[in-house]
Amino acid sequence: MFWIVAGLITVALIFDYINGFHDAANSIATVVSTRVLSPGKAVVWAAFFNFIAAFTFGTAVAKTVGNGMIDLNIVTFAVIFGGLTGAIIWDLITWYYGLPTSSSHALIGGYAGAAVAKAGFAAIIPGGWTLTLIFIVLSPLIGLLTGLFTMTAIFWVFRWTPPSRVDRWFRRLQLVSAAFFSLNHGANDAQKTMGIIAGVLFAAGYIETFDIPFWVVLAAHAAIGLGTLAGGWRIIHTMGAKITKLQPVGGFAAETGAAVALMTATLTGVPVSTTHAITGAIVGVGATRRLSAVRWGVAGQIVWAWVLTIPAAFTLGGGTYLLLTAFGAR
Repeated sequence: MFWIVAGLITVALIFDYINGFHDAANSIATVVSTRVLSPGKAVVWAAFFNFIAAFTFGTAVAKTVGNGMIDLNIVTFAVIFGGLTGAIIWDLITWYYGLPTSSSHALIGGYAGAAVAKAGFAAIIPGGWTLTLIFIVLSPLIGLLTGLFTMTAIFWVFRWTPPSRVDRWFRRLQLVSAAFFSLNHGANDAQKTMGIIAGVLFAAGYIETFDIPFWVVLAAHAAIGLGTLAGGWRIIHTMGAKITKLQPVGGFAAETGAAVALMTATLTGVPVSTTHAITGAIVGVGATRRLSAVRWGVAGQIVWAWVLTIPAAFTLGGGTYLLLTAFGAR
């Protein structure tokens, strides 16, 4: 039993590492594309704040993922492994093609797919999915509107200030906004892995109530921080350069807008997509110049990848579970 539990925790932390690797673009694409930080310094900056988030926002999201979306009575080791494997496969596929999709939605999709493969749709807890599905729409919209309003306010406040001075000030301020976004990225995304690990411990009887041990919090934040250090450079190029061209002031507005969207969700215990939030914010910032400043074809490809993420991970997670049970796993 011990080695099975240890193995599943290791797989969960591997997913968390890939999550950081895949979603590094969310944290650093803007600060790299504006040349405020070099790629190497940017990933160190983001990884540090991903880890520091362990001491800030609690574990409400972890509890939602761990026991608020899937009936714990049907959760087995094979279900957890199937869900994690489905999420990992989808993350690697989208990383290869440079698509900034949601690791969060890949995880809950894969987990749900494995659970449904075992017990049918009765395994799903509808109440736990309601806010998550709503925020699939709301998080990019909040990011877009906050980025748009922040950028518009900056234009108005600094309308008489020489552009060179504005650029100089916001090169410094973008360090703050990048840190704020990375803190919120770590706070929301690492908690999803915590919820899965707590599910493993609960299923094995190592914890009697569904609480998140602090060593799990530290392990999850360390894994996502290390993944961010590795950096998913294919996706960084898509986020930082292909959607719209950013200056430091725009990078500040986008990161701030996305961070506000993430913080709202994290404080309410909703597992949302950092990718959706930052992409929406970047589009909002680009739209303040003119609509043609946004490459809508690229944005459309990203949206299609978002739409496909939960069904694709669901299918991969369910397929992995069925394959495991064919070989006698339960």
